[in-house]
Amino acid sequence: MRKVFTTIILAAFALVALTSFALAAEPGDAVSQVKQQIDFGFVTMGLGFAIGLAALGTGIGMGLGLKGATEGVSRNPGASGKITTTMIIGMALIESLAIYALVVVLIVLFANPFKIF
Repeated sequence: MRKVFTTIILAAFALVALTSFALAAEPGDAVSQVKQQIDFGFVTMGLGFAIGLAALGTGIGMGLGLKGATEGVSRNPGASGKITTTMIIGMALIESLAIYALVVVLIVLFANPFKIF
């Protein structure tokens, strides 16, 4: 299984690395427009992976925080008010990381560094 995964990763890297050589052309050619579209496609794929990783990380962080809060309340029910307040503040801070990632993705997506559309 590891060999298959390594082969897929290496093939994808070779495809990305060799695209610029295969589509090298003078500016203004139809081929250069195709290259810009392919580059824009790679940018959008990267943005999708970025927001996905941000959501994954914040989801794991929130889950661990909630786990710790529920364990704390179950061990000491008298401190549930302080634990709940701290948990809510922590969850808001963790969620802000996902919002920052979303903002960065939207800025890069709508700034459109290739200006082809």
